Amino acid sequence: MTQAPTAVRPEVEPRATSLFVNGWFPRNRWLIVLLSAIGGFLLAYAWSSELVDHTIGFNVANGLLGHDADKTPIGSIASGVVFAFVTGLAGSFTACNIAAFGAVGPMLGQDLSRRDRFVQTVKPLGWLAVGMIPVSAAYGAIVGLWGTGLPQYSTAPTSGISPRIGQAMLTFGLIGAVMLVLGLASLGIVRDPLAAISRRFPAAPLVLMGALIGAFLIGRPYPLFRDMFRHAASTHNPGYGAFAFVLQSIGNILVMAVLFIALSYLAGRPIARWLAASPTRATILTAVAFLVAAFFMIIYWDVRLLGRLDYIWFPTAPWNA
Repeated sequence: MTQAPTAVRPEVEPRATSLFVNGWFPRNRWLIVLLSAIGGFLLAYAWSSELVDHTIGFNVANGLLGHDADKTPIGSIASGVVFAFVTGLAGSFTACNIAAFGAVGPMLGQDLSRRDRFVQTVKPLGWLAVGMIPVSAAYGAIVGLWGTGLPQYSTAPTSGISPRIGQAMLTFGLIGAVMLVLGLASLGIVRDPLAAISRRFPAAPLVLMGALIGAFLIGRPYPLFRDMFRHAASTHNPGYGAFAFVLQSIGNILVMAVLFIALSYLAGRPIARWLAASPTRATILTAVAFLVAAFFMIIYWDVRLLGRLDYIWFPTAPWNA
């Protein structure tokens, strides 16, 4: 008697729902969340704004401008335009920018020719700009119209949370919350919030990332940015404010964008092979980039600041004391 062949159940291919959620979910998802939370906490504990903003940022800006960027007044709109771009460039290496580009890092893993990889790398940078420029321009125009009445400009002494610090805490706390949701979604822990819009507009996740990068200006209390803010506010010119703030954002991501293109051009093929060896590797890279950034922003800009203001206890690194 001939035995009937055993039916083989076809495997279901994981389905990507958006650019950041490819459907390949690793088994130890909560371990990834825990390790990312520890990484974000350690980064927030160790991060030195004195080193990044003053030692690096001020020295780069001073060298490019040829004078003391913080103490020399901005004399005209032309010099303000140069100042905006240079100070944005000087503030490139922030944890926020590194995380934003880390989230799109897995897109480097395409086994294409060098020319095609260059084209495929420039495309996401263009979509990031689509999201970033309107946010930066809108906030710059508001500064030009409103003047120095915005909380971010406030230098009034206070015994608690100043308006400027309050705006930073709220802005980066919200950005961190968005990145937390995106990181959890990339691991399949929560539903992908970008699934519906991505069906019609596949580039929507990149536009959102660009908008988040543009929103860094809304919360960032960087001293040189406040100098530009003060000058834009004093002109009461929304057009100049919009243009200067866009240049600040472009300068802020330019170095990271060049490194991103260089990495794609020089090492795209090995990265593609490494990612292809295990489909979950791209998921893990994306999730870790989002989650570490999310936990860093929430801890650094909210928990650590509350600790510095003596509302709660938070450990202080010796070099930040």
